[in-house]
Amino acid sequence: MTRPLTDDQRLLQDSAREFFAERAPVKALRADRDAGRPFDPTLWKEIAALGFAGAAVPEAYGGSGMGWRALGLVLEAAGRTLVASPLLQSALVGVAAIDALGSDAQRAAWLPAIAAGEMTTALALDEGAHHAPSRIAMRAVREPGGWRLEGQKRFVPDGATASHLLIAALAAPTPDAPEGLTLFCVAGSADGLVRRPLAMADSRGMAELDLTAVRVTDGAVLGSVGEGASALEGVLDTARIGLAAEMLGAADALFALTLDHLKTRRQFGQPIGAFQSLQHRAARMFVDLELTRSCVLAALDALDDAAGSGGSARSAAAQGASVPSLASLAKARAGDTLHLVSNEAVQLHGGVGMTDAYDAGLYLKRARVLETLYGTAGWHRDRSARLDGY
Repeated sequence: MTRPLTDDQRLLQDSAREFFAERAPVKALRADRDAGRPFDPTLWKEIAALGFAGAAVPEAYGGSGMGWRALGLVLEAAGRTLVASPLLQSALVGVAAIDALGSDAQRAAWLPAIAAGEMTTALALDEGAHHAPSRIAMRAVREPGGWRLEGQKRFVPDGATASHLLIAALAAPTPDAPEGLTLFCVAGSADGLVRRPLAMADSRGMAELDLTAVRVTDGAVLGSVGEGASALEGVLDTARIGLAAEMLGAADALFALTLDHLKTRRQFGQPIGAFQSLQHRAARMFVDLELTRSCVLAALDALDDAAGSGGSARSAAAQGASVPSLASLAKARAGDTLHLVSNEAVQLHGGVGMTDAYDAGLYLKRARVLETLYGTAGWHRDRSARLDGY
């Protein structure tokens, strides 16, 4: 059973929903898209000024230390209006990775910068068309004073705009030791880095990265060389849960938009929502949304429980046994629900649902990208079965 929201969490939820509805409605996404902007830097500064970017950052590093459920509420509110911002990749993924793997000096330098909106991050993991964290092939070769990266990364969220890139590569602590997964924090301005922005359906700043000519110092290594696999899996589960929260917000808002259409669109002298067949379709969406909400909140609570009362991301490397299972459950459930609601919204809007003048199409395009990011529903069902020993 999930816990009820605390007074502070409810206040944060109300503030986030009000802010995004007023400052970043869906029409703002249209404006950014038409202007060719992946996100609005001014809006990002405002998000950080309100404390949203530092919700999961410990107080010792300039954040509020409210924990993962608090940040999940903000991500859900952002998903409701399709906000384009570095919130997921920086405030969640970046914070989780740096706090879990970073040294004291790295945390002190980078976590306050993320909380203040001065630093943005993007996790560069996959190298093929599908999510495959166990198939990393990029290598980091030891050189005097640092490392040379060899390889490319594909479909990197916020990869076209992030000030720092978190690169997963195989490296060995010594020339004769076996290679292991290592995370590098590479500045977006690094010599030799080539970013190729991708024209995605959701008009965000996704990119492919070519790092074959990039060299970094030892200070770019997060954690111990060759020993990052376990911690990275914890970071990925945190990312999957946060992403599920955003997907829940998008599905919930799109469902409300569709209900309003059913109540106002008239056919044969009455609202189309009066037809029983359409009521059944709406009822199914409502039930799936409530199931998804329970899954997402349970996963967020598990993250906070694993982190302790302070909600520190550092426990990502030693999360409770329930977190991986709940992360896959939340992501799979959110993927299925958002797919259903986005399809039904377009269908129930009729022909106009496919036009760019209506918001339903924007939600559908965003849905298709979110469904595949960090694993599809099918991928997570397979993972869940493996975790249960099947």
